[in-house]
Amino acid sequence: MADDLDELLDEVENKFCRLSRRDCSERGRPGQGQKRNRFREEEEEAEAEAAAAGERARFSNVLTKGASEEEDIDDIIQDIIDENSYAKNLVKPKSKSPSPAYENKTTSVQAHGKRCCPVYLGGSSSPHGIGTNISQRTCDQLRCTACDFCVLQYDDFQWDQSCDYLFFRNNMPEFRKLRTKMLTKKGSRAYACQCTWRSIDELTELTGDRQLRWVCSKHVE
Repeated sequence: MADDLDELLDEVENKFCRLSRRDCSERGRPGQGQKRNRFREEEEEAEAEAAAAGERARFSNVLTKGASEEEDIDDIIQDIIDENSYAKNLVKPKSKSPSPAYENKTTSVQAHGKRCCPVYLGGSSSPHGIGTNISQRTCDQLRCTACDFCVLQYDDFQWDQSCDYLFFRNNMPEFRKLRTKMLTKKGSRAYACQCTWRSIDELTELTGDRQLRWVCSKHVE
């Protein structure tokens, strides 16, 4: 764009100067007014050069103004981008972290929901509680993973040898019906779900009996 403008200015300047020289040459004749004509020619040449210089300055100003306007437009666009970026930074996404109430609730559940490790079975004299290697207590929150029944416990009873799977399948968890095959025995404890049963006299670790599918379903302290 700058090269084209320079060419245009040069063309205007040459045109003005050429017209001025041609007019002067046509009017210049020998005689008494030769000096005055020469002075007129010089004056017209000066005016033509001044006009050409003025045109050049005007076009130069237009070019400078256009460049300035382009810079102003770029500045405005940059300001808009900066404002949008600033607005996005102000809008913070909602936190996905749990609320304090939820954290307190979760902590409470974890604090009040503990499992026995290891799980112990025992006779009627063995205390119930959360079983650990240090505190060997029998679990009273047993659940069977095979039949999904809670394991019932009856102190000072043991199961008769005639008990079978169908008996517990049909009669659990009604004590009146189960009582028909219970034998009274001091210090013993009868355990049963809908599919398996045991009579325990002494503290015993559950993992020692591989046939049992009983697990601790957590204690509420």
